[in-house]
Amino acid sequence: MRDYKRLAVWRKSHELTLLIYHDILPVFPKHEVFHLASQTKRAAYSIPMNIAEGTGKNTDKDFTSFLDISLGSAHELEYCCLLAKDLGYLTDEQFSIVNSETNQVKAMLIGLIKSIRK
Repeated sequence: MRDYKRLAVWRKSHELTLLIYHDILPVFPKHEVFHLASQTKRAAYSIPMNIAEGTGKNTDKDFTSFLDISLGSAHELEYCCLLAKDLGYLTDEQFSIVNSETNQVKAMLIGLIKSIRK
C-alpha cells in the first residue's frame, strides 16, 4: 500500500486545492456559490482526493484508474477557471497563477501514470 502524503503530485494538488479555496473562490460573485463556485471547488478537491483513494487500492491498474480520474478533474478545474476569467470573475493574473499550478499538477499526473503503466 502507498502513502499518498509521500507523493509529490498529491502534495502539489493539495496546495492547488488550498489556492482555490483561499484565493479563487472568495472572488466569485455570491450568485455563483451554488453553481460555478461549487463545481470549481469539487473539481479542485477531487484531484488530491482521488489520488489518496487510489493509493489504497491493491493493484497498479486500480491506482492508475484513480489517477486518470484525478487528471480528468484537473482538466475540469482548468476549464472552470477559464470560464471564471472569461466571465470577469478572475483577473488575468489570478487566472495565470491558477492555470500554471493546474498545468503543473496535470504534468505530474501524466508522468506518474506513464511511469506506472510502463
